[in-house]
Amino acid sequence: MAADLTRERWTLTAVVLASSVVFLDSTLVGVALPRIAEELGSGPFGVLEAQSYVYNGYLLTLSALLVLAGAASDRYGRRRMFLVGLAGFTATSVACGLAPSMPALIVARLLQGASGAVLVPGSLALIASVFTGARRGWAYGVWAAASAATTILGPLLGGALVDTVSWRAAFLLNVPLLAVAIWATLRHVPESRDEEAARGFDWLGAALIATGLGGLTYGAIRGQEAQWQDTGAFVALAVGALATALFVPVQARRRNPLVPLGLFRERNFAAINASTLLIYGALYVASYLTVIHLQGTLGYSATAAGVALVPMSLLLAGLSSRFGALAARLGPRRFLTAGPLLMAAGLLWLVRMPADSAAWDLRPASPATWPPPADYVVDLLPMAVVFGLGLAVMVAPLTTALMASIPPRHAGLASAINNAISRVGPQLAGAAVFVAVTAGFYADVAGRAGVDDTAALRAAVAPLNAPAEGAPPGVAAAARGASARAHHQAMAIAAGLLAAGAAVNGLAVRDEELRLDDPDEAVPQA
Repeated sequence: MAADLTRERWTLTAVVLASSVVFLDSTLVGVALPRIAEELGSGPFGVLEAQSYVYNGYLLTLSALLVLAGAASDRYGRRRMFLVGLAGFTATSVACGLAPSMPALIVARLLQGASGAVLVPGSLALIASVFTGARRGWAYGVWAAASAATTILGPLLGGALVDTVSWRAAFLLNVPLLAVAIWATLRHVPESRDEEAARGFDWLGAALIATGLGGLTYGAIRGQEAQWQDTGAFVALAVGALATALFVPVQARRRNPLVPLGLFRERNFAAINASTLLIYGALYVASYLTVIHLQGTLGYSATAAGVALVPMSLLLAGLSSRFGALAARLGPRRFLTAGPLLMAAGLLWLVRMPADSAAWDLRPASPATWPPPADYVVDLLPMAVVFGLGLAVMVAPLTTALMASIPPRHAGLASAINNAISRVGPQLAGAAVFVAVTAGFYADVAGRAGVDDTAALRAAVAPLNAPAEGAPPGVAAAARGASARAHHQAMAIAAGLLAAGAAVNGLAVRDEELRLDDPDEAVPQA
């Protein structure tokens, strides 16, 4: 028993550390980009283009290779592939931290994302192979809380490291954490794999799904950056959509398909992935656009915008493991229905936030940073609490339900599919909402300011952002009101996506098939 507990404890330590640095590096680096460009220059690229490659290159390879890496983990050994990912992420973190030029950093970031693609599905698969019963649900909760909390806290930590040490510390921070994960994996984590896997590996399927996911991700990211004025974004989306469409009939004809299509005939697995697409699309839209709105429209400092959303992380960290264990015992359907509805209620509260809500400034030069203004307490804090509670109710039970919905031999693949959906889907949802918000924003500004020159408006103002220097006062004032309206519109759309996700879970998920064995097994209390 003591040996089992030791193995569980160190396995959980290894997978939480590994997945946390992957999620952390997807957000932490964003605040370091100006300092990186200042020190390294832009190389052969434009400044904004170089910064985009550093930030989005990581997300591109991570998203594109998730399904391939998950299938490889099941087939070739989850511990073995996890160690490959750990070694790769450590080496590329060092390469990023010591990069002598912008091109070198971009290449290192691309390789870092590829290494991260191996770690994320491997993390959940290792939990599934080591933990049993309600303890497995508790472990999923710890994993989900750590992953979500590091994603949200990434900008805060990144800003602190950049301001007090160096942007290089944002990458080198990974090394000691990953060293502990490597030691724990080598010493305590057992090997597991899909013993029924066919000998051959489906490289054609791997190429198609990597091209599909990569094309869709790049197209969505590039389209938003270029405000859908770049033909390359549409080409990438078309290539990605074609490769994804071809993937299904190819898999149906393969003897040893990368993704057995029979997985999607499992009602719970299909329903959970469908709701993931909706829920994580809403989560991306809400978090990304709200942070921009707080700084660009309402005048919050970057630090204050991060601190304003800290209650979400606190609730996730404090409650996720408990809800994960409860979902394992009672079944996840009620949590997967209530959680998104609470999140939707939080976003609908933002729809009433006025354009003149007072800013909260936490910069060192600010003469008074505490307490926060009454507007924050009325306009933002209730949303952060209700939305964060909804996240805590939903995230771990979703992971628990996903992993319980498929045979254990497909644990790595199932985790990879769900993670790919939770990354690519939000980019597409964000792109669609961005198009709707942008069109409405410029029409609104033109009507408020009485300006018909669309090109001049685009040069002076952008949705949710501060007006450009020299923007006419009438246009700047109109943009503030239009940005508030655009944010309200985006939050209403996101709330609708969350409600749809809750409906899918409430109507389609079957609890009796998802309760884990040994419901009376002792579960840690923290």
